[in-house]
Amino acid sequence: MVATLLISAALPAQTTWQSLPIASTASFRGLHVVNDRVIWATGSQGTFLRSVDGGATWTTGTIPGAARFDIRSLHASSEQVAFAGATAGRIWMTTDGGKTWSLRYQAADTAVFIDAIAFWDSRRGMALADPIGGHFALLVTSDGGATWQEAPAASRPPTRDGEAAFAASGTSLVLLPDGVALIGSGASAARVHRSTDWGKSWTAVDVPIQSGNGVNGIFSLAFQNARSGIAVGGNYRAPDSTRATAAVTGDGGVSWTPARSMVSGYRSGAAVTPAGLALAVGTNGTDVSFDGGRSWTSLNPQGFNAVSIAPNGMAFAVGDRGALARLDTRQLKAR
Repeated sequence: MVATLLISAALPAQTTWQSLPIASTASFRGLHVVNDRVIWATGSQGTFLRSVDGGATWTTGTIPGAARFDIRSLHASSEQVAFAGATAGRIWMTTDGGKTWSLRYQAADTAVFIDAIAFWDSRRGMALADPIGGHFALLVTSDGGATWQEAPAASRPPTRDGEAAFAASGTSLVLLPDGVALIGSGASAARVHRSTDWGKSWTAVDVPIQSGNGVNGIFSLAFQNARSGIAVGGNYRAPDSTRATAAVTGDGGVSWTPARSMVSGYRSGAAVTPAGLALAVGTNGTDVSFDGGRSWTSLNPQGFNAVSIAPNGMAFAVGDRGALARLDTRQLKAR
């Protein structure tokens, strides 16, 4: 079943999150703003959302065969084409705006837990899954997502004992131009695994974000350009703890330093514009940065799981119990 709900054709500029009512109470973690008009989101019970008019109206639907799965990984390339990854090792694809979906990958191993999906271009993409046998599991595609293959064992980044990635917002994997890929990890170790050859080989570096158990580490990576990036995270069971919750890089992820001021607790998702305005969201609120993530200010106490910013500056966020909101970042001013 697919439903469309009218929000408003012309909404006033907002300097805080404006809730958008939708016909769903699902928990949303997948979010992809394709451009100023097209936004997709995915969540529990196989639910997806789509807007093709900048958030004025939303289509709500369920991916056939996915009603018992949590769809935390999402990549969309247009108003017609999108990929949705279930935590249960499945990837679906739509080429008609969600009217129909086809299952493009199903793991033979039921332990496969997909954390994120990203693409370098219209043909080459990668999906990240939790470690199996001491290495991150990776899926790759070279035909625009029509088929997915497990990456060779030699090109799967090794992990420390207990190290994993989080599927909190589908942003633990980032793909940058010229074959650069970055994975943010947590649990026993907060590290960024980096490849410069389309995922064939990897190096890893420790990141100054709290880790050491199964509930903390890096939850989200976001890049302003090929060199400047942000890592946010923390402890989702202690969401108000601000200890070591944000770090930045200026060399494409080769090295990381602590942010000058931290985000206001656990943050599961981050986004940054080319101009350096960044948002970070978590269960206890939203933070904003005007300097590419080096310093942060608390913006709003409303909790979300994921955030993404359109080229025109309009930000969207999703969360639990059908939470969907937007914020005009052009109205934000540094304090």
